[in-house]
Amino acid sequence: MPVPIPDSVATLIGRQIPKPVLDAEVEAVTAVYRIGLCRTPETTEAREYNLGRLARANKLLAAFDPRLIITPGSAA
Repeated sequence: MPVPIPDSVATLIGRQIPKPVLDAEVEAVTAVYRIGLCRTPETTEAREYNLGRLARANKLLAAFDPRLIITPGSAA
């Protein structure tokens, strides 16, 4: 069961991570959300586009720490 992290601790942790990595995390989570919206054959092109965005973001995240990789099933 996850333990809640106080906002001040989360802020301190966030300051230790470079801005491009934080931006890539936001990009990956956004791409995963949009992939989830693309479920019909008409949205195949949008799904492929967002899969590319996710791959680029994950490449940067993996270079920083492989545990940060985000998959379509791992983000809410």
